[in-house]
Amino acid sequence: MKHVGPVPVFRPKTWDFRVFGLVEEQLRLSWEELSNLPQSEVFADMHCVVHWSRFDNHWEGLLATELMKRVKLRPEARHVMVHGENNHTANLPISDFLRPTTIFALRHNGELLTAEHGYPLRLVVPNLYAYKSVKWVRGIEFLDRESPGLWEFNGYHIYGDPFKEQRSSS
Repeated sequence: MKHVGPVPVFRPKTWDFRVFGLVEEQLRLSWEELSNLPQSEVFADMHCVVHWSRFDNHWEGLLATELMKRVKLRPEARHVMVHGENNHTANLPISDFLRPTTIFALRHNGELLTAEHGYPLRLVVPNLYAYKSVKWVRGIEFLDRESPGLWEFNGYHIYGDPFKEQRSSS
């Protein structure tokens, strides 16, 4: 449950989600709009950089590929910066963001996410370490280059492949 700063308070009436950066047209969704988009399920493991894994997680929410049906990227877009509350960010190559298992999770193992685990919205990227699975997501920004997010800036590996033990940048 590692995170920076206090657990944010969710206010559904004022909460919004932004898609911006290298897109033809920015997108802003209210909580009601986002939570009413088509929902899917993903079964995937989660690997933490501090040497634990949890297997066979059941995530429910909005697939990244489903969200992208509403977004037209500019040709130079190559990376995604995920923005969460408390200035929490993580970078991803677009290829990882668009995997069929990348999901904006609302539920975990049949229950709503808890606030400590990212409620109301957590991006889950099962093929990378959990520090790439940003809690309390508020938006995604498309970039033309790799740029370090919060944990990468503080020494975590820029990519974070658990099967290659990519924990730190050194």
